[in-house]
Amino acid sequence: MLIIPIREGENIDKALKKYKRKFEKTGVVKKLREKQQYTKKSVLRRNEILRAAFRERYIQNHF
Repeated sequence: MLIIPIREGENIDKALKKYKRKFEKTGVVKKLREKQQYTKKSVLRRNEILRAAFRERYIQNHF
């Protein structure tokens, strides 16, 4: 359960924005989307390796 403290006189839109940001950080929606279909472990590992290689190339070229 997410608890968002709201100060006296704070705009409801601002509080809603805080709630949405906090909800995104929990990763609930991401987990639900991942569980909608099964992905083999070999495919997950391959994607992980490809992402790491991309990150390495990006860091080398931009810094």
